[in-house]
Amino acid sequence: MRNRYFQFILFSSFIVSFVLAGCSKKAGTLGARSSKTGMKYNDPDNGGFQVNRKVKSGPGPGLVMIEGGTFLMGGSLDEDLAYENDVTKRRVTVASFYMDETEVANVDWLEYLYWLQTNYPGDRELYYRALPDTLVWRNPLSYNEPYVDNYLRHPAYQDYPVVGVTWEQAQDYCAWRTDRVNEEILRSKGVLADYKSRSVGEGKQPFNTDIYLNGQYIGEGIDGERMPKDMKVGAAEGATRPVRLEDGLLKQPYRLPTEAEWEYAALGLIGNTVRGNVQSGRVYPWNGMGVRSERRRTQGMVMANFKLGRGNNMGTAGYLNDGADITAPVRKYKPNDFGLYNMAGNVNEWVQDVYRKLSFEDFDDFNPFRGNVYENKQVSDAERGIYAQDKHGKPIKVAATTERKQTWEELQGQRTGDTTQYTNDLRGYNDDEQEALYGITSLVNNKSRVYKGGSWNDRAYWLNPATRRYMQQDQSSATVGFRCAMTLTGDPQINKKGQPKLK
Repeated sequence: MRNRYFQFILFSSFIVSFVLAGCSKKAGTLGARSSKTGMKYNDPDNGGFQVNRKVKSGPGPGLVMIEGGTFLMGGSLDEDLAYENDVTKRRVTVASFYMDETEVANVDWLEYLYWLQTNYPGDRELYYRALPDTLVWRNPLSYNEPYVDNYLRHPAYQDYPVVGVTWEQAQDYCAWRTDRVNEEILRSKGVLADYKSRSVGEGKQPFNTDIYLNGQYIGEGIDGERMPKDMKVGAAEGATRPVRLEDGLLKQPYRLPTEAEWEYAALGLIGNTVRGNVQSGRVYPWNGMGVRSERRRTQGMVMANFKLGRGNNMGTAGYLNDGADITAPVRKYKPNDFGLYNMAGNVNEWVQDVYRKLSFEDFDDFNPFRGNVYENKQVSDAERGIYAQDKHGKPIKVAATTERKQTWEELQGQRTGDTTQYTNDLRGYNDDEQEALYGITSLVNNKSRVYKGGSWNDRAYWLNPATRRYMQQDQSSATVGFRCAMTLTGDPQINKKGQPKLK
């Protein structure tokens, strides 16, 4: 009798849970009501406020998910060979984000150049500024001229990482990639008309995400286009509107990773973590203390592309130690436990941060970063909220004037009684030095950017993810490339499989 009682209780609990789950599921579907007002969502007869609960955020093309967490930044470096004292160990937390699986390759950059040439055929300056500096291969006492002529454009090198790119050029590429990815999403959904002639010379405006979201995009297919079926979100039949950020369809901007994100992703300690405990640390993006494989079948094989010693960039004929003389294809070596290729060796990689020797002692312990320069989009018509655009159709960015939301009078350009000086450039925040001495008493200034990872021409020491070097943001090198990152929106937990859950 007692057993039957418990069986009844368990069965009743199951039924209640099933019903609650159904209600919860129903609440997340179209036609649900506001929990605060009781008004229906997605009802054209009730104002038409639209809520799309079906969209799940995901990475853009080329990206993989990196589940964030805490780690000891600088903790993988046990020796400071350069005596720079700029890698103070500091425990920090990095939020979950997305990162390029590989470095940006020559073929990716050629696609970028082709688009610029096609869409701005009369703007030679724009195209020229985007060209990598292939002269970085020149060395007074080396015969590298073939790389000057062939490395970027010859098909034999199309899967090799692009080099000779400045930090500033990498920023421009990230912005361009953001717009192309979002444009392709809208075209695939039928929101924008299919590709035809899109050149500016014929009066067409190249797609820009910010301009589109602000309702200023003037291009094919925007007027009179019907929303795709999965984007009607309960709208009346035939109703049209542009996609909004609230629809969750457009991707976050591509950008360079921060130094903390890059180091965290390179270590890939997720492979050594069990139930929140890191079983063992790493010196490189793989396990072990050395640069050679410890597995029986591949024992002794070099794990990355780097310089093993003076005069030894590739080993001996018949058995090249790393299979490369200069750079190597972006997928040549085994990825780390996050699925990222070449986080050690091949090319160094630009990160977003401004370099300071003591940054580790200064920055916050959540999403640490130095380099904030706050900007706003310039408004040309405050009454209508119209952004000012440059000749390429991009919103013009201006320095932020306040740390808070502007009043309506301030937005109109009217004077107010507040004369507080606001500093929007925080690259040198908390610096003791005088900015007037930058570049005179030190090589470091506000345009010094960090790069990490080691390259084909570096010794194994620089393959450690904690090592850091810097270069001016308008300079380039044959040993420096980059990869992109993207902010993850929503739930930071990615790897839920097999984990205990609270009921």
